[in-house]
Amino acid sequence: MTFAMMLLPGMDAIAKYMATYGGMSPGQVTFYRFFFQLVCTLPLLLTVGGKDAFRAKRPWMNLLRGILHGGASLLFFAAVKYMPLADVFAIYFVEPFILTAMSAAFLGERVGWRRWLAIAVGFGGALIVIQPSFAVFGMTSLLPVGCAFLFSLYLFLNRAIGEGDSPLTMQTISGFGGMLFLGGALIVGNGAGIADFEPSLPQSGFALVLLLILGGLSGYAHILVVRAFRMAPLSLLAPFQYFEIISATILGYAIFGEFPGVWKWVGISIIVGSGLFILWRERVNSAKRA
Repeated sequence: MTFAMMLLPGMDAIAKYMATYGGMSPGQVTFYRFFFQLVCTLPLLLTVGGKDAFRAKRPWMNLLRGILHGGASLLFFAAVKYMPLADVFAIYFVEPFILTAMSAAFLGERVGWRRWLAIAVGFGGALIVIQPSFAVFGMTSLLPVGCAFLFSLYLFLNRAIGEGDSPLTMQTISGFGGMLFLGGALIVGNGAGIADFEPSLPQSGFALVLLLILGGLSGYAHILVVRAFRMAPLSLLAPFQYFEIISATILGYAIFGEFPGVWKWVGISIIVGSGLFILWRERVNSAKRA
């Protein structure tokens, strides 16, 4: 899980680089993310499982996973085009709070007042990060919140699918679903004249290599995540997601010269602290139930 969390911001840094320096729209970058994910995982899938590996027990659910993941990635890549990487990650980390609230609303899981308070405090930390970003970037600063919501639905679906299919099968089929969704989004968005959906081809061999790395990081890092969640409980693994802020800050500074200011760090600290408190309370409650 730690290894995956250190790898995934590299994927987002490539997406930001392609959108800002490579002259490629976020919609096109997101499409290539899923296309090259499929290119990178399909040979391994065929080698390991052959044609039978495509016979998923819940293919439509896996395709829906890909659509939700595709929508979340599109919002995230659009955000990183305009905003610093660390800011986008900080705002995105309202996802554990959304997931906890959804668990209470749709799964009937009991959420005590302490966790509701932590959710409120966590959203307050997000507002500290969003407020100056909103002044500079406008509604774009809310894109990571939409991404967090879609990714929460994606995680819900992971729980619903269970362990019927291998992580490699799940990731390959969801990559196909994401690619189909993004292909349709490119057609519709470009037809509507939206610049962030302008289609284009890689302009150089270097760009093509970056897109291949983008797809490889996406596919195999998420296989690690799926595998990790099968080997250990959510309450143990979820805090490791915050490693993404560390690697995102390092990459943002090294590549783009971005570094969060003091108030951004205050907001990030509140978000991380609230998220860790929610996970700690979940472990305490799980221990009591056991």
